[in-house]
Amino acid sequence: MKTISSVVSLCAVAAVLLGRPATAAETFKPGEVWPDDRGQHIQAHGGGILKLGDTYYWFGEDRAQNNQRGLRYVSCYSSTNLAHWTFRNQVVKLADPENLGRGWILERPKVFYNAATKKFVMYAHIDNGTYKVASVAVLTSDTVDGDYQYLKTFRPLGHESRDIGQFVDDDGAAYLIFEDRPFGFRIATLSKDYLTVETEVCLIPEHMEGGAVVHYNGLYYALGSALTGWNPNPNKFATAKSLAGPWSEFKDIALPEKNTYGSQSSMMVKIVGTKATTVIFLGDIWKPRTQWDSRYLWMPLEIGDGKLALPEPHAWTLDIKTGEASVKK
Repeated sequence: MKTISSVVSLCAVAAVLLGRPATAAETFKPGEVWPDDRGQHIQAHGGGILKLGDTYYWFGEDRAQNNQRGLRYVSCYSSTNLAHWTFRNQVVKLADPENLGRGWILERPKVFYNAATKKFVMYAHIDNGTYKVASVAVLTSDTVDGDYQYLKTFRPLGHESRDIGQFVDDDGAAYLIFEDRPFGFRIATLSKDYLTVETEVCLIPEHMEGGAVVHYNGLYYALGSALTGWNPNPNKFATAKSLAGPWSEFKDIALPEKNTYGSQSSMMVKIVGTKATTVIFLGDIWKPRTQWDSRYLWMPLEIGDGKLALPEPHAWTLDIKTGEASVKK
């Protein structure tokens, strides 16, 4: 009878013989076509990541060319290493639920899991074609990759809401980040059942969208994108010891002339491994005329001691177990 250690050793040898390294590190190639398990470019634009156990779920706008006109789609993918993704389902196939008219919008979907109700709750920006509705839509499902059912539309705490982001703190508390065009972007707690926005934590008086937050070594880092529509711009970040602030002055995450390397912020994902903690910048490289071909810029951030920088995009590797990332230059 083989021992577990001998089986592991044999698997490692087999991997080498098959031309695959025994390491668990996976390679990412920012800006390139990113195929799923079917060989199709991943349709998860403006999306968010939810982790359940050892599995990550990526939700985002499905803008495939063959989607039915008039409907809005959100797709779900799963992965255990963040590099190779399996298509699970078009979890949203929604007709205009509020009679918003031609060109209505459902974008930037973010999914939270509520352990108390055992429900999966999706928030998304919903709007008409002129962005005057400025609200959030809420959809729910009993399973992570099930068919999400439309529940309602509202303005969180009565405020305008366009681009949204999500943040789950280390203590499990869930927050919605939303852009309130007249004032800045807000961070607010969700209700106990996650079905509404309950309490404002802070208003960051910067006119930014694509808001993202991460908690790293005792500091909160918030970043976002300027209001330039589809066109990229220099994304900026600030820090605070508490989500309630006060927040520091916003600074560029890369050289301003690089315009965030053509991308726009969507989320930051923290990977806590056995040897290191890596924070990954998730950005979208939008192609407004061929939206189905929009690409993704994922890169490990240089972060710590109140500093945050997005390196120039290169191929890089991540070992999901150890948390170690390495950029190939």
